[in-house]
Amino acid sequence: MQKHCVMKKLLLYIFQVTIISASAQQTQKPPLHGKNWMAITGKPMAATAGAIIFQKGGNAVDAACAMLAATCTMWDVLSWGGETQALIYNPKTKKVIAINALGVAPTGATPDFFKNKGYNFPPEYGPLAAVTPGTPGGLCYMLAEYGTMSLKEVLEPAMQMAKGYPIDAQTANSIERSKARIKEWPYSKKVLLPHFGEKREAPEAGEIFVQNDLLLTLRKLVETEQAALKQKKSRKDAIMAAYNRFYKGDIAREFVRGCQEQGGLITMDDLAAWKPVEEVPLSVNYKGIDVYKLQQWTQGPAMLQGLNILENFDVKAMGYNSVPYINTVYQAMSLAFADRDFYYGDPGFSPSVPVKGLLNKEYAKQRAALINPEKNMFFIPGNPYPFMGININPFEKYLQQHNALSDSNYKHSGDFMPRHDAGSVAVNADDESFYFDRLWRGTTTVEAADKEGWIVSITPSGGWIPACIAGNTGVGMSQRMQSFVLDSSINPFNVVAPGKRPRVTLTPTIAIKDGKPFLAFGVQGGDTQDQNLLQFFLNVVEFGMTVQQATEAANINTNQLWLSLGGSKTSDRKPRQGHILLNDKTPDEVRNQLTKMGYTLSFDDRTSGPINAIFFDWKHGSMWGGSSNHGEDYGIAW
Repeated sequence: MQKHCVMKKLLLYIFQVTIISASAQQTQKPPLHGKNWMAITGKPMAATAGAIIFQKGGNAVDAACAMLAATCTMWDVLSWGGETQALIYNPKTKKVIAINALGVAPTGATPDFFKNKGYNFPPEYGPLAAVTPGTPGGLCYMLAEYGTMSLKEVLEPAMQMAKGYPIDAQTANSIERSKARIKEWPYSKKVLLPHFGEKREAPEAGEIFVQNDLLLTLRKLVETEQAALKQKKSRKDAIMAAYNRFYKGDIAREFVRGCQEQGGLITMDDLAAWKPVEEVPLSVNYKGIDVYKLQQWTQGPAMLQGLNILENFDVKAMGYNSVPYINTVYQAMSLAFADRDFYYGDPGFSPSVPVKGLLNKEYAKQRAALINPEKNMFFIPGNPYPFMGININPFEKYLQQHNALSDSNYKHSGDFMPRHDAGSVAVNADDESFYFDRLWRGTTTVEAADKEGWIVSITPSGGWIPACIAGNTGVGMSQRMQSFVLDSSINPFNVVAPGKRPRVTLTPTIAIKDGKPFLAFGVQGGDTQDQNLLQFFLNVVEFGMTVQQATEAANINTNQLWLSLGGSKTSDRKPRQGHILLNDKTPDEVRNQLTKMGYTLSFDDRTSGPINAIFFDWKHGSMWGGSSNHGEDYGIAW
């Protein structure tokens, strides 16, 4: 018996040493190295758009806007009617800036409206899923305030693509799988099904995909800017003139007409009243490194909370992906997500969101003390108000109702897989695949940096296939309304209301060390985003991996959270106690121990993200780029 125990410990030790040595191992993709600039995003052609702008003398903001425009034109995971969330490091002020270009719920979008239609959550697809478009305004604002080039120059790659580009297989096949739903919307059918009536109605891989309506919309923006420049307007004012045409002019009128014709709620007043907001980001310091996230209208603070909790443990000594490490990180993330699920929401509507308490180091110590080293625990939201000098939680009634809804003994049943995802998930079409589709539901990321010190990290999304296109604009509408809730017992800060932003999963990151940029990173996905980013950060900081190694390294995912996307019933979104995703190379001994600790295991061959990242090498005066081997993400550097 004693010999057996010694052998088990030896095997675990060998596993930990092998995993820790990952920092010295070859990666599947080469790291990027650059001295002058770096452009990384989710599609190769979009990375090329960034490179084109850099080669023409643009800065990182110019290049990021060009990559954003290109990815929107490629449709697979977002389009022009979606939302943009960005962090920008300004080397002149040495500060990180947050850009909130998320749309808002339109006029008439109330809990009663959706409940009277039989919804438990706002719908996943169609015009009633749409918040106001944010990406065009966010792009214009970033370019006007912090870029150097004209809108004409920055949109040129996207406009060339709208004229016709060879569509990739992933997007083309996604359209074909989704064609039944696409046919419900006449303007989507016109654009996305060029072979309507044939056996395959979507474009084929490599086919030149033409978007004349979108091209006309982009031309209108550029024409407005150029006319303003001829009138001696400043570069900034000329760009914002184009912005106004989109949100207040003829583009807006056609967008609203097309939206309402198909049953949507967005009005001209909704578009005119919306605007992107520049904010002060949230941050925490982890062992001397300042990590910046967007405010609590995103899930970004969950990563900050996770870091605060893990600062109370020696995670490096545990060993990368050892049983103690997995157990500790899983529970730290579950604690942070329990708070996210109840407390996060639009601070413009909910100024009482207790974010200062949630990010308080002493509150983190209190939460860390709940972690059990012997078995997994199911956590309820904490009470951060005392750490803000407030003795009574003003939402105690809703908190009790929330805890009852979250029932730790919950077992899911029921089919809620959307039609468009049938066959698109690389696992069996069972209950697990339905759930993981929503947990991982992707978007893209944009990371850019230049030798002057400008850094941009963007996680845009919205308007993905199958998108409902608004009239003859060529612009697919967002589906972000589904991230709202209709009942305060689920989250009193995120109940839908006209003019309100939903709490989103989208979450770019910038880290500063010793007063200098250290990392810029982002990842696609849904509720997994801040889980993967947290582990990427630990991989670099605690385990000494390069950014490419860290983007490929195996992560874990917790499902012990409320889903933010999809599901027609409350039970669809409930937390799954102890459910964990592991890499399929996880040793049997680790699997067995985790099972004994109360975990329910699932596996995948790649569990890294996909993450895109830039590391700033001040010792050598260069930049390192990492782009995951998980998907189509791609980078170019010089």
